[in-house]
Amino acid sequence: MSTHVILVEPRLAQTSKASQLKIDLQSPWMITSGVLGLLLLGLAIYTKVSTSKLEKLKRFEEYKNRELQKKLKLALNTISKMEKNPDLIHSREFNLDYLRMRMEEEQFHFAIMNQIKIKVKEKISIALRPTQADQGLVGIASSTGRQIDEIFDVEYDLTGSQKGVKRVLFRIQIKLTKLPTQPTSVTISQIIQCMQNFMSPEGDDHWQPTIQGRIARLHWDQKAKPTPLLVLEQTNEGANVTFRTTRMAAN
Repeated sequence: MSTHVILVEPRLAQTSKASQLKIDLQSPWMITSGVLGLLLLGLAIYTKVSTSKLEKLKRFEEYKNRELQKKLKLALNTISKMEKNPDLIHSREFNLDYLRMRMEEEQFHFAIMNQIKIKVKEKISIALRPTQADQGLVGIASSTGRQIDEIFDVEYDLTGSQKGVKRVLFRIQIKLTKLPTQPTSVTISQIIQCMQNFMSPEGDDHWQPTIQGRIARLHWDQKAKPTPLLVLEQTNEGANVTFRTTRMAAN
């Protein structure tokens, strides 16, 4: 019987173990590189999608801006044509002539004045209410006063029918300085009295309105077209000055 002896060279075994160790060391780096690659790919896709959305939003905003520019230009052209329309240039004067004529009617005069009284009490009562600044800084409020600027519409149904719709005849703007020199009710009564005297068909043309002991000016605003605007405002002149007032007419 013969005996065969197989000799394994140590060099081959060592080479095999080194290759296996090298593969084991490279595996985590390969996995990490793969994950990073996927993350970069995902980030690139997200960036592209976000950029695309922003570009679409930008194009939409630019389109809206162009449309608004067109509408603004159209509105300005329309206003310019209306201001140059000969039928509207003298509309304010026509409205004032109509108002003068109708104010001579007792029923119309009563309805207009009653509406003015109600709206003056509603608007001015709220505007004249003391504020926290008035209550906390009485000395400053007494010296400087507080500016009041209120505007409201005077409406009337010209058809006289039950299903008629009220239309704006004119507007009233009240501009005065609130001073703590008299009660609010007295100031409101003075404002209403000014309106009554001004609107009265048989009033005195030399009458001079005063509010809170100061001269007031009551006039139709020349620039308010086509709807007339009646402005009541205080002046800085003393209460003993009197000048002629053109009643129910444009100054």
